[in-house]
Amino acid sequence: MHPEKSPDLQMLFATSFRQMNPSPGKEKTLHCSDCGKSFNKLSNFKAHQRIHTGEKPYHCPDCGKSFTQQSSLKLHQRIHTGEKPHHCSDCGKSFIQQSDLRTHQRIHTGEKPYHCSDCGKSFTQQSKLKIHQRIHTGEKPYHCSECGKSFTQQSDLTIHQCIHTGEKPYHCSECWKGFTTQSNLKTHLRIHTGEKPYHCSECWKSFTSQSNLKKHQRVHTREKPYHSAHFQWHALEGKAGSLLKRSLNQAEIAPL
Repeated sequence: MHPEKSPDLQMLFATSFRQMNPSPGKEKTLHCSDCGKSFNKLSNFKAHQRIHTGEKPYHCPDCGKSFTQQSSLKLHQRIHTGEKPHHCSDCGKSFIQQSDLRTHQRIHTGEKPYHCSDCGKSFTQQSKLKIHQRIHTGEKPYHCSECGKSFTQQSDLTIHQCIHTGEKPYHCSECWKGFTTQSNLKTHLRIHTGEKPYHCSECWKSFTSQSNLKKHQRVHTREKPYHSAHFQWHALEGKAGSLLKRSLNQAEIAPL
């Protein structure tokens, strides 16, 4: 006959047993030795560890791109299949993943949940807020390897680098003229389509670009285009510069 254990010893034994042998259906907590993050599921723990090891065992059969999780590969493959299962109930636009749909819907709701603590400006996405905040901090983490110029976002650096490479990746389907940005191509296409979305509020003349509208509006405001820059007098040197300055000064004081 075994001697009876005290209530305190029985409780300690039971607790130790539960820690060593978790109950069925309940997995014990797993801790990442690299960053200390905890997981209840072994599958999540293994997927997390790939961040540290760099392992990407799931490969796209179409382009060869690799991923740490099968779910990430599945989302990526929709680029190739064209599948967009998440639809906006307001405008019908479709998206590859649910998070993109949620962000898009803020266009309709007007929701801008991410606010700048410096100026109060609001944004639909946290990533856009982060880029905006660099205006206040002066941070420009993207540097051109050719000339050293820095930029607040990767897209601006990519556009800038076309100056050095001469690359014009956006081509007009009508005349095959090349452009460094998609927005410049979009403006150019209006030459072919005849679209003129920018209207003068004074005479209702229309223009293909906002810059052309601004130039036209000087007709109504009588603004002289060289007033804003004054032709950068410091850059005008020599006899030619002196003659040009004198001519413009005389034109400014001449009676109408």
